[in-house]
Amino acid sequence: MRDATSNDAGDERMTSSTGESRSGESGPDELRTRASGGGRGLVVLPTFNERESLGKIVPRILEQDDRLDVLVVDDASPDGTGDVAEEMAGRSDRITVLHRSGKLGLGSAYLAGFSEGLERGYDVLFEMDSDLSHDPAYLVEFLAAIESHDLVVGSRYLRGVNVVNWPMSRLLLSYAANKYARWVTGLRLTDSTAGFKCFRREVLEAIDFDRVASTGYAFQIEMNFRAWKGGFDIAEIPIVFVERAEGESKMSGGIVREAIWRVWWLRLKSLFGRL
Repeated sequence: MRDATSNDAGDERMTSSTGESRSGESGPDELRTRASGGGRGLVVLPTFNERESLGKIVPRILEQDDRLDVLVVDDASPDGTGDVAEEMAGRSDRITVLHRSGKLGLGSAYLAGFSEGLERGYDVLFEMDSDLSHDPAYLVEFLAAIESHDLVVGSRYLRGVNVVNWPMSRLLLSYAANKYARWVTGLRLTDSTAGFKCFRREVLEAIDFDRVASTGYAFQIEMNFRAWKGGFDIAEIPIVFVERAEGESKMSGGIVREAIWRVWWLRLKSLFGRL
């Protein structure tokens, strides 16, 4: 494993590479038994027009570890991604598909996938892009790190800037957004908007999905923030993010605007005990 560490000393339950609490306080980890190497994992893949990339990434996920299964959450992709997913599921009992009625948002797709995974008894659940931006080879490192942490985030900025093929404007926007989110919320992560993550089931069970209000990239910040405020420890491992080679980016002005004001919403909700 390359690394599993939060970048700076923080309050509450952020953890170091050893997994020890920096605050020295007791928390939910004292009441849990850490998962052994035999835990089952579900990789949730939201899709919208990912027909070309889906057939490439799913086999690579499954070959990383026999404990991993894949759930494709398709938002009625016009390009037939859902049909491709069904064909793949017909050939492997490690692949399942959840069809939704339309493009309902990234956040709700993940929550739908998490709900399905929890119901089916998975021990750890992953978020991962289906467009080949996230290398499935990192899944092995996530599985190692999650044995001693509650939430593991794949960071593009933990060891410098590890982003390939982004224009400078997009890179500066992402980097500044993470600095901004950290300043507003106090969340001690180098990459709080990252979409490559692994949750222990206890973390997701402790979050009321009906209260999760974010839809775009702010969803990533909100889930991290809720886990942190819930007393769970969070680690980061360094990853390299590669811009999609196929399809179109989901980034939009609306997503950026939501993230700007949503972090203040989270801070105020937490301040007044209404998170």
